[in-house]
Amino acid sequence: MRFLKFLLLLFYSFLHAQEEVVQSVYFEFDKFNLGEKQGKAVIDYIQKTDSSRIASVQIFGYTDDVGKDEYNFKLSTNRANAIKEMLINNGVKNKIIVTIEGKGRILIDEDMVENLPEKRSKNRRVDVVLNLKELPKIELPGFYNSIQKKQIVGDHIYLDNLLFERGSSRLGFKAKTQLDKIARELMKYKSLKFEIQGHVCCTPLYQKEAIDRETRKRELSINRASSVYKYLLFRRISKDRMTFKGYGNSVPLGKGAEYDRRVELLIIKV
Repeated sequence: MRFLKFLLLLFYSFLHAQEEVVQSVYFEFDKFNLGEKQGKAVIDYIQKTDSSRIASVQIFGYTDDVGKDEYNFKLSTNRANAIKEMLINNGVKNKIIVTIEGKGRILIDEDMVENLPEKRSKNRRVDVVLNLKELPKIELPGFYNSIQKKQIVGDHIYLDNLLFERGSSRLGFKAKTQLDKIARELMKYKSLKFEIQGHVCCTPLYQKEAIDRETRKRELSINRASSVYKYLLFRRISKDRMTFKGYGNSVPLGKGAEYDRRVELLIIKV
């Protein structure tokens, strides 16, 4: 149980750490004024961060362990304020700087430190902490066989029974039954707009479109899409919500010829 609590605490700490980034600015001994190089490093750090994600900025000043507490608190505060002024002068809004604090000296156990001067130099610093908003969740388009309660642009609706005879653009009984169901679902979600996409199989690669045996014209995928469009109009789906287009043999599913003689829907607006 203790181990589980430790893992949960570690996981929470990891998540928390992912929501903030820290840039440290180092100072010379007993100084709080910023050099050009130090200032540029902080500004570059801010500019490389997506400004829309910055929720707040915290500034913490520190000193080494040399000197009295009162003096070091004052010095660390001056260092923090120097960073604050520099940020404001370079376009950072004052209202998002929520903390400016001098924390005084960082104590060192001299007996335990191998390189004491270097360790002290690392403690003469200011930490600029950017608290970042979470990145928006990225939703990728999906593939469905019915209209979903929550669709996103780019979703494909594959209709299992909306398959055609070879060379035909006529809707069979199964196709119409499935379109009746789709029409009822579309009436529930009236904001959805979609493209009706017609496809064909079994033509040479150089011959993208197939011949409709009824019209004897090379327009089979277009006619299949048009057949679905007209049927959905009959089922009272507004023409303002629909477009149709033939894609010929350019998008095979790789499942066999039968499944390429199809029509599918592409969500273009939600």
